[in-house]
Amino acid sequence: MIFGRVAGTVVSTERSDGIKGAKYLLVELCSHKAEGRGDYLVVLDAMGAGSGEIVIISQGSSARQTGISDKKPVDAIVAGIVDLIEEQGKIVYRK
Repeated sequence: MIFGRVAGTVVSTERSDGIKGAKYLLVELCSHKAEGRGDYLVVLDAMGAGSGEIVIISQGSSARQTGISDKKPVDAIVAGIVDLIEEQGKIVYRK
């Protein structure tokens, strides 16, 4: 899984994913300290993430193992919204 920060929303009226009401986000990949990397992914939002939030992304075949993405053409999905990251006893990110 990877960390990312929600940078925006992706709107597409023509899709072949077959997921009703699907919401896609533009997510910038980031470090565990929420430092942006300048690389972006389009990610299916399964958690209701908001702009600026740090999210946990599942990518590849793992992204197709949820109730809404099973056997769908999905490569990346929001698997969680991060509240806090602790590293070696220090809090490095807090929502």
